[in-house]
Amino acid sequence: DHTEEGVDKDVVIGLKKRNKLYRNSFDYVHSYPHCWRTDNPIIYYARESWFINSPHYKNNMVELNKTINWNPKEIGTGRFGNWLDEVKEWSLSRDRYWGTPLPLWVSEDKEDIIAIGSIEELKNGLYENDDGSVKPISAMSNEIDLHRPFVDKIIFKMNGKIYRRTPEIIDVWFDSGSMPFAQFHYPFENKALFDKSFPADFIAEGIDQTRGWFYTLHNIATVLFNKPAFKNIIVNELILDKDGQKMSKSKGNVVFPMEMMEKYGADALRWYFIAVSPPWIPKKFDENGIQEIIRKFFTTLINVYSFFVLYANIDKYSGSEEQIPMDKRPEIDRWILSRLYSVTETARKHLDDYEITKAARALSDYMIDDVSNWYVRRNRRRFWKSESGKDKLAAYQTLYEVLMVFSKLIAPIAPFISEEIYLNLKKEDEPESVHLCTFPEITDREKRLKDQALEDRMGMAQKVVSIVRALRNDQQIRVRQPLSQLSFFVKSNQQKDDIQQMKQIICEEVNVKMIKFVDDENDLVVKSAKPNFKVLGAKVGKLMGQLGGVIKAFNAQQINEIEMDGHTNVYIDGHEMKLTDDDVEITAQPKENLAVYSEIGLVIGLNLELTDELIEEGLAREFVNRVQNFRREAGFDVTDHIIIHVGDIPDNMQKAISNQKAYICNETLADEIKFEGKDRGTVFDTKIETDTIKIGLIKNS
Repeated sequence: DHTEEGVDKDVVIGLKKRNKLYRNSFDYVHSYPHCWRTDNPIIYYARESWFINSPHYKNNMVELNKTINWNPKEIGTGRFGNWLDEVKEWSLSRDRYWGTPLPLWVSEDKEDIIAIGSIEELKNGLYENDDGSVKPISAMSNEIDLHRPFVDKIIFKMNGKIYRRTPEIIDVWFDSGSMPFAQFHYPFENKALFDKSFPADFIAEGIDQTRGWFYTLHNIATVLFNKPAFKNIIVNELILDKDGQKMSKSKGNVVFPMEMMEKYGADALRWYFIAVSPPWIPKKFDENGIQEIIRKFFTTLINVYSFFVLYANIDKYSGSEEQIPMDKRPEIDRWILSRLYSVTETARKHLDDYEITKAARALSDYMIDDVSNWYVRRNRRRFWKSESGKDKLAAYQTLYEVLMVFSKLIAPIAPFISEEIYLNLKKEDEPESVHLCTFPEITDREKRLKDQALEDRMGMAQKVVSIVRALRNDQQIRVRQPLSQLSFFVKSNQQKDDIQQMKQIICEEVNVKMIKFVDDENDLVVKSAKPNFKVLGAKVGKLMGQLGGVIKAFNAQQINEIEMDGHTNVYIDGHEMKLTDDDVEITAQPKENLAVYSEIGLVIGLNLELTDELIEEGLAREFVNRVQNFRREAGFDVTDHIIIHVGDIPDNMQKAISNQKAYICNETLADEIKFEGKDRGTVFDTKIETDTIKIGLIKNS
């Protein structure tokens, strides 16, 4: 082992004895390269080599690189661009046996070189037998082999000289870099096919290829054609283990792709890699991430699809029914289709820009937040109701369009589930596969369906609902418990108008009786000011005490000035002083019985006071929730009518259920509610508030 300790001393002594020692230094330390596979030290030899004069083409390579759409951009301008700026001659030859022979023949006097560029040119040579006899290659068409040792036997006689092949083979990276034309056997044939496919629209490989395949493609394309080899590129980073370590069999931290696909499916693995972070960011692979993708996105998509199929089969919806005009459909139908084509536009743009992570996230958010958590949840009753009609048909047609278009949108990323959904929903005259369909486009019809004002209004409603649910959660008040009032202070007339138009939806979603607008945010909060000592201390010094008292005494107008204008003026000892919003800390406390959210220009106050009537309604909603859950557990069909038997129930809850009987029966498809001490039907014990009661369910034939 030439790296073994002490060998360096033997080398120095040997050089000194031969009088060839330049400098004697035993304490020089450097990092020695080792084979990444075997971990053995590598021996360097000085060898003669054939080179491509890459620096001669440097300027062209640099300029052509600027025309390539690199993702991420910084690889093209940085790592790859810097490599081109410092480009060196390319050592083309290798001293090996297997590979593509270097097609150079050198005269025996070493003064002339000929390059052979085709089999036809090779046929001008002679095959030299071991006994020195020769025969024309042209007479050996069936025996020609373009590899060693056959080509080593070929000689050329020209200009009174004999030429023999140089023994080296070509760097395999030259083979890889030649693939754009070599795959078509160009320039010998397929010129039209090559011209159509070159430069390539898109390639993708690992970041290590900046000095490998990316470079050889670019180098050869520049030298031969003065064109880039590719137009767009995504550079992949490494996939690491969950601790950020490089995967290695020796470390035992390798994750095998086939095992993951067998366990979770290819779609989930693909979506995880694309959605968790852009391909050019190193990924810490974690199975929990795949499970989360399945739980949040794929399970949601499957549930929406299953919901549609379940009720479409019940109602025998075929998709061939006469279309309900858009202006005759409810606003929420028009909204979800507008959002569908907005996200289509967004996904197309991101995919066109090779921002595949942004595309996947936009599609996922649409299915989870807009389709499942908003549209389907808010429209269940339209599918549930037994009677048919235009409203129900509009709901089916809307959700059908959403699922069909969405299956095409996700097809490039999740090819299998998209195919399953598409094949089960498509009509007979449509393409046989989702992958034979045109990717969704924004035509005149889709442009007419897009309604940005409607999207903004519904978006405002979604924002308010999210805020109020968070307020309820902070106060530990369940959404099933009705509350009396939601108050708004809104500076923007547009926001106020949006909330006003969406007030019914907001009230239903957050379970409040009414919405009220106030003219002054001080109707909802009590604001106070105090000095920011860290900032002001250095500015005012001894005046801090006086100034602190002035700031603490700020009235509502002064606080409003600070918040809206960013400054206000005060007087200390007769001198005017300007205070900015950095100098003052503003705090807001909710008024009594209110939970408050506040941002610039918007304050929301949720009334927390509970009356007996509200408590009663809350108990009824809890009861409905339990019955619905028990219906599923008991295996009732979604259309089955039932009779509910209730036992061991306290008086206050029985009163609440009796008073809310019509609501409960409508929600649960119950024809009757009976209060009896004995068990009837499939019986469940459940806890509502602090009381445990019995609920029995019987199918009413």
